[in-house]
Amino acid sequence: MSSQASVWLNKSRRPRLEEGHPWIYANEIAKTEGEPTPGQLVEVKDHRGQLLGTGYWNPASQITVRLVAYGSLERMDEAFFRNRFERALAHRRRFVGAEQSCRLVYGEADFLPGLVVDRFGGVLVVQVLSLGMETAKEAWLPALIDVFKPQGVYERSDVGVRTLEGLEERKGVLYGDCPRHVEIEENGLRVQVDIEEGQKTGYFFDQRENRASVKPLMLGWGARSGIKLAETESEDGVKSLQPVNEKGNIVTFPYWDGATVLECFAHTGSFTLHACAYGAKKVTCLDISEHALQTARHNVEINGFSDRVEFVAADAFEYLRQQVAGRDERQARANAKAAGVKVDTSKPLVSEGRTWDVIILDPPAFAKTKRAVEAACRGYKDINLHAMKLLNEGGYLVTASCSYHVRPDLFMETIQEAAKDAGKIIRRVEWRGAGKDHPQLAGVDEGNYLKFGIFEVRSRKEL
Repeated sequence: MSSQASVWLNKSRRPRLEEGHPWIYANEIAKTEGEPTPGQLVEVKDHRGQLLGTGYWNPASQITVRLVAYGSLERMDEAFFRNRFERALAHRRRFVGAEQSCRLVYGEADFLPGLVVDRFGGVLVVQVLSLGMETAKEAWLPALIDVFKPQGVYERSDVGVRTLEGLEERKGVLYGDCPRHVEIEENGLRVQVDIEEGQKTGYFFDQRENRASVKPLMLGWGARSGIKLAETESEDGVKSLQPVNEKGNIVTFPYWDGATVLECFAHTGSFTLHACAYGAKKVTCLDISEHALQTARHNVEINGFSDRVEFVAADAFEYLRQQVAGRDERQARANAKAAGVKVDTSKPLVSEGRTWDVIILDPPAFAKTKRAVEAACRGYKDINLHAMKLLNEGGYLVTASCSYHVRPDLFMETIQEAAKDAGKIIRRVEWRGAGKDHPQLAGVDEGNYLKFGIFEVRSRKEL
């Protein structure tokens, strides 16, 4: 008979545990047997006393038990963690690549609730989000080093969610050599990551496949400028296809067929890098953070894209509104002129009123609680509506939400409402989630947090 303390679950509870969800809330527990110690393992039983699994206990958290095994487990020792890490590594080798910088351990989805590990080259960055994993650090850290063999391990547990577990925020070196800036490769591009001051662990791997999916959007725009391929003949009689403008002159700019692109909430400029790599003509890289833009500038420089990228430090909401106001004013002047009304051109325009072929919106989470969903949807509608107004006819909106509480169907409804108010018809090209290094457990909706879509945008009046 086991000497472990145990928790018995309510008879009337929803069977989420049996459906694959590893969390047990306080209101699902009918009673405890023994004296469970915070952070330590307890057996989990149903109302009849049947063993459902083993998890670690934290009475200070709303999530009182997090399951780590669907049977008996005496301890989470080094061997236990080595086995779980080896499974996580096998998944990444199969779907991402053996040495690829990526998310190596994704908490509950890798059956290690409360532990996140990202690999940046030879450095591992960990986040410890629960008391159980905090308590087991002396077991999982040596196992982590043994399985992944990093040059260093850096902790970024400086996140507010730790307070819900009764833990203080913390960051610093746990092992070896951890330089602040680490260069990684993603989809053939060089990216510098700031593991000490970058957001979360320093970089967002969950959008890797999504960033690559913008490739088809970046070429095929030259005809709008009157440029086309035509057969030309050199002075020595050699014929070849060359881009020529409407006057028949050869166009020498190598990116003549590329899109004009605006990336908002750019962070490290990852979408900007991909847009340039895939042939964009000009990219506007926008973020409110100067620190983020410094990293983005560096990433653009080391990839050789500086001649095609401009950087704007501004609030994305305000910037989009200003461009729409400028566009509307220009249109009003053009309409007045066409109607024969005299226009006072001495009065300066309020703003530029620029437009783009592709606009990318990848904002931080707008809703971190259920109560924030309504306000978050207003924010998502606002930026998507203004972005649609600033797209050239037939352009593409690339838009994302990482707010778990804004469910996929609600995010889609919000985009549709924005299109209606903008007078646009949208055609969905892509609808995706996080990448394969962020696997999702069936039955755990919390893992389905990222929504990513690509939409072709056209004006109703043009159809």
